Amino acid sequence: MQNPHSIRYLLIAVALLLGVSWAFAAVEDTKPPAYPSSSYLITADQLRQRVQDEPVVIVDVRSDEHFDGKMIPGAIRLPWSLFRQDYSATNIGGTFIGTAEAQKILGQHGIFRNDQLVLYDAVARDGGATASYLFWILDLLGHKKMAILERGIDGWLDAGGEVVNSPAQREPLLYQAPAKEIDTRKIADEAFISPRLGDPYYQLIDVRSEEEYLGKALNTGLDGTPLKAGHIPGAYNINYESNWVDKQGKAIKSYAELAELYRGLDPDKAVIVYCHSGRRGSFSYFILRLMGFEDVQLYDNSWYGWGRPERYYPTETNPRKMSGQALPTPGKRNPADSAGPKTEPAAATGQTSQEDTPDADSTGGKKYISCGG
Repeated sequence: MQNPHSIRYLLIAVALLLGVSWAFAAVEDTKPPAYPSSSYLITADQLRQRVQDEPVVIVDVRSDEHFDGKMIPGAIRLPWSLFRQDYSATNIGGTFIGTAEAQKILGQHGIFRNDQLVLYDAVARDGGATASYLFWILDLLGHKKMAILERGIDGWLDAGGEVVNSPAQREPLLYQAPAKEIDTRKIADEAFISPRLGDPYYQLIDVRSEEEYLGKALNTGLDGTPLKAGHIPGAYNINYESNWVDKQGKAIKSYAELAELYRGLDPDKAVIVYCHSGRRGSFSYFILRLMGFEDVQLYDNSWYGWGRPERYYPTETNPRKMSGQALPTPGKRNPADSAGPKTEPAAATGQTSQEDTPDADSTGGKKYISCGG
């Protein structure tokens, strides 16, 4: 017969082990949930470790007017503005140059299809809202490995990172995305959106300021002509600045905070984001991809394209509120239905059209906002 004291000691040891396990489990439960696509965001400390472990191409996307001469060691310069052009004939400014030209530029700067890219800008330039434009292009091209450095060069400096004053140089390469990997669905235009107004599968997010959304502040065309007031019928307003903890530091909110911000948005449906010219919209595009949303589309022409006075596209000025209460929890999304329109355009369904509003062609003392992106 076994010694009863031995059995007692064994039971005590098992109890202690279970207690420790439960304690660790409790600690795990208290950890804040990570971003579902956490590989898309990197901190300065993580970047310092990453460059020691694997090849990384660091890309400074700041345009000349926002470049202060301080760069992360080893970074190349690739201004995001290279990927945009104005269309004076259509009075639209700063829109995407197209996938062929984008690949040409990437190759000229020595970027290869399989490179791990880390993109950065600066807090002064909206802390990721230009790096996100290149992120969107890479996503469109089916590039697999890219991330945005949180708070850009400012986050790097605050973490004690060294800087240099000259960029690294890379030999030109051929950047070629297989046609089947280029996801043109990630870019939307007026012809795509207009027949889908009212289609419950498509959720529209206007990321401009509330004043712009409500038509109290007007965007302008490339030539300075005021565009229509208001927003696309059915669009919700979530200002891109809401994605930051605060406007000074411009750190990105935690996943839990973002989930609360986008409460009611269905991750199993498509989300189309837009602003004035696509820059701010690209930042919200990035945030939604970080949150695990898969079917996200950037309306690159944005209000430049929709709000032109001479074109028929319905608008409204009344606010929309998301009715759902569920937090967005990305999962397996439904296949997108791109077969064509399911509903009539908003004007045909009785929604307010800017053409019907008395101030359609009048500035009425409203504040102008030009080319803010």
